[in-house]
Amino acid sequence: MNDQPPQTADVPTPARTRRRIDPERSRVEFRVPHFYGLLKVKGRFERYTGTLDLSGEPTVELTIDADSVQTKQKARDKHLRSPDFFNTDSHPHVRFTSHTSRLAAGRLHVEGHLEAAGHTVPLQLEAVVRPVGDELEIVAETAVDQQELGMTWSPLGITRTPSTLIVKGRLVKDS
Repeated sequence: MNDQPPQTADVPTPARTRRRIDPERSRVEFRVPHFYGLLKVKGRFERYTGTLDLSGEPTVELTIDADSVQTKQKARDKHLRSPDFFNTDSHPHVRFTSHTSRLAAGRLHVEGHLEAAGHTVPLQLEAVVRPVGDELEIVAETAVDQQELGMTWSPLGITRTPSTLIVKGRLVKDS
């Protein structure tokens, strides 16, 4: 999978079908500015499901198992699952649901809401969507203010906002 988004000038419009994300060939990642913005904590979620329905007005849904957070540091991952952050015991999922979407020239403009840790925030994003054989490739990136989701823990104020949420992957026909 190419990490660079394709140029949209030569991106054909994908077929109007319902698709689901293929977790074997996709990634849901995040980056959080840390140490006063000089460093970034990078992580990913191991388990998630998602759909892109193009059969009518485009709709997007993504559900992430918050307990599947991984940053390659066990103590930090345990802390991210705690009530200071995702509070996975009480709120096991992070969900994004679109309200309005528009697909034009290989770009998907989406407005919706993100639910995490018992809080909901509006979220806008733009994704590049392009056909690859009978599948679709999607690359989406957006900024999320984690403090609006109640994730305010920051020793000495060294964690900054916003965080970046990245989805890259393949969408296959939903059976």
